[in-house]
Amino acid sequence: QLQLVESGGGLVQPGGSLRLSCAASGFSLDYYAIGWFRQAPGKEREGVSCISRRSSITNYADSVKGRFTISRDNAKNTVYLQMNSLKPEDTAVYYCAAHYDYCSVREADFGSWGQGTQVTVSS
Repeated sequence: QLQLVESGGGLVQPGGSLRLSCAASGFSLDYYAIGWFRQAPGKEREGVSCISRRSSITNYADSVKGRFTISRDNAKNTVYLQMNSLKPEDTAVYYCAAHYDYCSVREADFGSWGQGTQVTVSS
C-alpha cells in the first residue's frame, strides 16, 4: 500500500521557519514527483511546490517563491519543504502527494495523499 505521511507542522510566529517532511512507506519515492499542497479554512486546496523524481525540476507558487524550498532525499525516502519568513496567510493544512515521474500541472493527477499537517502562523 502506497502511503505518504506528513510531519513537522506546528505553531510559529510570523517571520519564523518550519520544515515539513513527507515520508513514503510501501513504495520508493525514486520514481515519483512529489507535490506539496495546502488548504486554508474556507478556501480551496492549492499547489505550493513540486519536485521531479530526480530533483531536476522544482516549481513554486508565486506566493511562496523565495521563501519556501523543496528538496528530497531519496535514500531516506523523504521529501522536505523548508518554509522561511512565514506569514499568517501561510496558515493551512499542508499535504503531500505523488505523481509518477514528473510534476503534473493537474492536482487531480496526484495520488497517495497524506493526512496533512497543520501549520499555524500567528503571534
